[in-house]
This record gives sequence, C-alpha cells and structure tokens, in this order.
Amino acid sequence: MHILVNTAVANLTTSYLWFALTFWVYLETENVMATGIIGGTFMLLIALFSMVFGTIVDNHKKKSVFVFSAVFTALMFTLAALIYLWLPTESILNIGGWQFWLFCGVILIGAVVEQMRGIALSTTVTLLIPVERHANANGLVGTVQGIAFIVTSVFSGLSIGLLGMGWTLTLALVLVVVTLIHLLTVSLPEEAPEVEPGHTKRTDLKLGFTTVLAIPGLFALIIFSMFNNFIGGVYMALMDPYGLTIMSVEAWGIVFGLASTGFIIGGLLIAKFGLGKNPIRTLLLAVVVMGMLGALFTIREWTWLYILGIWLYMILIPAVEASEQTVIQKVVPFRRQGRVFGFAQMMEAAAAPITAFMIAPVAQYLIIPFMKTEEGDASLGWLVGQGDARGIALIFLGAGLIMVVAALLAMGSKQYRKISSIFQAPEPVTT
Repeated sequence: MHILVNTAVANLTTSYLWFALTFWVYLETENVMATGIIGGTFMLLIALFSMVFGTIVDNHKKKSVFVFSAVFTALMFTLAALIYLWLPTESILNIGGWQFWLFCGVILIGAVVEQMRGIALSTTVTLLIPVERHANANGLVGTVQGIAFIVTSVFSGLSIGLLGMGWTLTLALVLVVVTLIHLLTVSLPEEAPEVEPGHTKRTDLKLGFTTVLAIPGLFALIIFSMFNNFIGGVYMALMDPYGLTIMSVEAWGIVFGLASTGFIIGGLLIAKFGLGKNPIRTLLLAVVVMGMLGALFTIREWTWLYILGIWLYMILIPAVEASEQTVIQKVVPFRRQGRVFGFAQMMEAAAAPITAFMIAPVAQYLIIPFMKTEEGDASLGWLVGQGDARGIALIFLGAGLIMVVAALLAMGSKQYRKISSIFQAPEPVTT
C-alpha cells in the first residue's frame, strides 16, 4: 500500500506538470500542432526506453528502481525550473526554436523516467499479491492512479490559470522530493533478482521479445493494444484543444477532473469484482464500448455531452489496463515480467506518437479550417453539428468507429482463443 500510494503521488507529479505544460503551450500559442508534438514526443521517448526500463526492473531490486526514478525526475524538474528562469518566455514558446525543445525535452525526460515505476509496480503486484487476487489488486492500482489523475487535472488548469508556469514547476519539484523522502522509509520483502543461466547483458533486452513469442496469443494481445493506442494518439493530441476551445483553462481543468472520477469508479469495480473468468474478453468488450463513446461524445458541441463521454470512457480505462496486466502476471515467469511489461509498453507507446504527429498537422491545417467554412458546414454539419471545434469532432467520430471494428475483429481471431485458453489453464506458464 505504501508503494502504491507513493507511486500514485509520483504519477500525480509528472502528470500535473505534463498537463500544465500542454495547457500552457496551447494557450500561449493556440497551436494544435504544438500540443501534438509534445504528446507525440512523450510517447516516443517511452517507446524508445521501455525495454531498457524493463531490463532494469528485472535485474535490480524493485525499491532501488523506485528510488532511482524519483532522484532522476527530481534532477530533471530542477533543471527545467532553472531553464525557465534563465530563458525569456517568448523564446521558450517558439516551437521552431531550440529553447522550446530544451525546456519541453527536460520535462519530458523526467516524466518518461518516472514511467519506469509503472513497470516496477506491476511486477510488485506479482511479488506481493496471490495470483487469484491479481485482477483486484490491478483494479486498486487503477483507482489510486485515478485519484491522482483527478487531482492532476484540476490543479493543472488552476495552476496555469492562476499561478503560471513558474510556480507550477516549483510545486512539481516539491512533490517529487516528498515521494523520494517517503520511499526511503519503505522496505520491500524482496530478494536479489535471480540471474538466469546462459544469459548475458547483451541478451537481456531480447528476452522480453522472445518470451512474448513463446506464449501463443500474447503477441497478438500486445499488437491489439498497440493498435488501440494508434487511436489513442488521436485523443492525446486533440482532447485538450477541444476542451480548451469550448471552455476556459480553469473550467477545463476542473471539468476534466470531475469527469475523471470515472477512473476511480472503474478501478473500484475491478478491485471489488475482478475481471471475470476471461480478462481478454473483458478487455475487447470494453474497447468496443470505448470506441462508441469516442465516436459520439463530441457529436454535438455540448459541454455536458463531452463531460459525460469522458466520464464513461474513464470508467472503462482501468478494465483495459488491468486486463492486460493480469494476463501477463499469470502467464509470464516473474523473473522476466519487467522485460515483457517493458516490451508491451514499448509497442503500445510507439503507436500513439505516430498518430499524434500525423493527426496534429492534418487537424490544424486541413480538417479544422475546412469545417469552419460554409462548404464544410453544408456537407458535414448535419453529422457533427455546428460550433468552433467541429473539425476535431469529425476526427473523433472516425477514430472511434475504427476502434469498434478492430475490437470486434479481434474477438473472432484464433489468437484470442489461444491466449484465453492459456490464461484459463489451472497453472501459469513456468518456462
């Protein structure tokens, strides 16, 4: 519980600064492409380093990983604060200049290294929790992270709107230091990681991939999650611009925080009832509903519809995340779970920046301007209504429908049946 709450606060800190950076850049530049670049770069860095993070988690004690992550993130956030004091604000906000990339890059690197804690937390569930309670524990993880997400959403908007970027950086740094001090007081009942015979440091990175391929259907599950993140890249790039178009930054932060209570409800439901006999089926059904919500929650420019859609969408996110984690925790040997979680995170994270980098300029220069013309309103206004953000709504509609079709096709595949039968076997995989 100490590790869970500590990780939640760490996630709050990086998400708080991450959201605030996105809000700040968009409000100062009014450029969707800028937010797409920030979001895409974040996910790209996660993709590049996830396998390395997984290897580190497998080869070191979990507490050491948590402490290293906290120290590194604190150093990066300190450097970002110094850069903010040193460089003129107008230079930092020039997305074509090196100052923009330096400032954002330092924050993003600190936030990316903090993601190592997510991999360590997933393996810690395996270490401390009986296998039959993994789904419930993963639901509790989602609940605690959801609480942090809500606080983040509210305080990021209020922080940028009322305090500015400088104080936001200061508060983030204080929170990182608090988590580090608390970590030093926590002990984990763990032994030194097992060294696998016949493997060297050069082959460590390959083990995640080879382990995934050795378990029928697991690679297909990860590929589906990766495809799902292709669609997620659309929302990553455009949800904040949509919210900031129809309301103020303070209101958007509060509204998104309230809507995010769905994250807590979804996590609590899983913590109480689990994921059923077949978490893979639960995952795919949840994705079908998420696609329908994503297609419809901006079909009209109604604030209440957007809030309701986000709330229902958030209820389903813990089920999707916990399902994949629960499967990996049972079918993958503990000594390799860090690398498998790292491989999965790499594949899934690689998808979102591709979409974000593609959709941001298309939205900024083609679809959004087109939907503001009389021709766009005449041709598609009947479908997505009228308003300032109808171009974004049209993109959300198409992305959501693609998600629904993909999930339905996956449920009819052989790979779905294979991984389902392996998970439901009485004994987990040990090879």
